[in-house]
Amino acid sequence: MRVLIVDDNDRMRQLIRGLITDLAEEIDERSDGAQALTAYAASRPDWVLMDLSMKDVNGLTATRQIRAAFPAVKIIIVTSYDDPYLRQEALSAGACGYVVKANLLELRRLLTESSGG
Repeated sequence: MRVLIVDDNDRMRQLIRGLITDLAEEIDERSDGAQALTAYAASRPDWVLMDLSMKDVNGLTATRQIRAAFPAVKIIIVTSYDDPYLRQEALSAGACGYVVKANLLELRRLLTESSGG
């Protein structure tokens, strides 16, 4: 499995990478949604793990951009916000999952189930 992690927090990207490193053959990282579309187009990873709150381009906008260009993309929002409105907005933008950072093991479960493991 190939994964793109998009989060503006270096430590959070490291934490997510550590959590899924044994599940993925390849992990790429970006620090802003502005870089996400270009990174996705270059490598077409199996999954994008997208933060919501980032400086230049937020995760909802980046999700919409990637989904518009690549309709088959699989994006999981990984955020600190456990908010029903944001969850619905993320799904409307094209995300197929929403994981709160306080429950990162849920992210691992979703990726494991998707890969048949």
